[in-house]
Amino acid sequence: MREFSVGAGILGNLSAVYLYAYAGLQIPVGVCIDRFGLKGLVASACAVCGIGCIVFSYAESLSYAYLGRVLIGAGAAFSFVGALNMAARWFPGKFAILGGWAQMMGSAGGFIGQAPLGIAVATYGWRLSSVFLGVAGLCLAFLLAFTVRDPKDTKPQNKSPLLSGLKKVAVNRQTWLATISAGGLTGTLLAFGGLWGVPYLMVAKSIDKPESAGFVSMAFIGWAIGAPLMGWLSDLLGKRRLILIIGSAGACLTTITLLMFPNMPNIFLVSVLGIQGALSSSMILGFALARESNSPEMSGAALGLINTFAVGSGAVLQPLAGYILDLQWDGKIIDGVRIYDVVHYQYALSILPIACVLSLIAAILLKEKH
Repeated sequence: MREFSVGAGILGNLSAVYLYAYAGLQIPVGVCIDRFGLKGLVASACAVCGIGCIVFSYAESLSYAYLGRVLIGAGAAFSFVGALNMAARWFPGKFAILGGWAQMMGSAGGFIGQAPLGIAVATYGWRLSSVFLGVAGLCLAFLLAFTVRDPKDTKPQNKSPLLSGLKKVAVNRQTWLATISAGGLTGTLLAFGGLWGVPYLMVAKSIDKPESAGFVSMAFIGWAIGAPLMGWLSDLLGKRRLILIIGSAGACLTTITLLMFPNMPNIFLVSVLGIQGALSSSMILGFALARESNSPEMSGAALGLINTFAVGSGAVLQPLAGYILDLQWDGKIIDGVRIYDVVHYQYALSILPIACVLSLIAAILLKEKH
């Protein structure tokens, strides 16, 4: 905000433009994976992500910052759907638990993006820290080029029309219910943990940025622990819908608790954030339900569609909360940064429990394919 002289609304857009690119490419990514396979696609995408980090780090204007964020989102668009498709192709009987492990690794990135990256930014600045991330991404792309491949018995077939699978997935009611349920949970975590949770706790508890980021990172730790656990439990019990309902209801209650009692003792705050992340990780079961409600040869299209709206929910909620904050802003500025009161944050972030309620309703309406 200080670097580019912008308010909360523009900051929300700068953060969310990554999600716009990510979500906007999910359906094309799923269709391309179904048609062409994984080999080469994920390595190239990772390289684009690394280049985006470097472009962002050298941005001298807001337009170049947007460009860097778009490249990061475009490259990262292949990550989760690529991992889920790899699990579906190599280990179809272990999809839920391996999807949980993939989600756990994504959460590990979210954790590193909070307290550890916060310390790095405080020590070296956000520009140099972004350069380090970009170089790491390019190194990972090199490794992916030599490791990722498709099983011989699931080589992509070029016989069917490119969009035929997508059409069948899109007219399936169960696909959309699973999408809404996963999107409500994902959007809540992306809006709170990915952007607004840190400044909210800084104001509510009068703490500095690294300490606040340390608290928020507990949501990602809970997400990381909960994701494989949810997958394993649903595979063990053969019940995905029930666990998704419990997760949605619990995520709603813990989010309300965070907004109503921000000054709770630290031990309780850590526990609530961890539980919120763990329960929100049940969104992986929405992906499993969407995949199981469609034919195996359309898994890429199904997973791409649901991930479009799951991540797209964060792209909507992040800037929406920012705009609600700006509407309440009373004109206070310190060191070039707009200052918002805790009540402003509570009012703006009240959209998050609503998203969880929508997730719960969709989960209740879902039908499970045993």
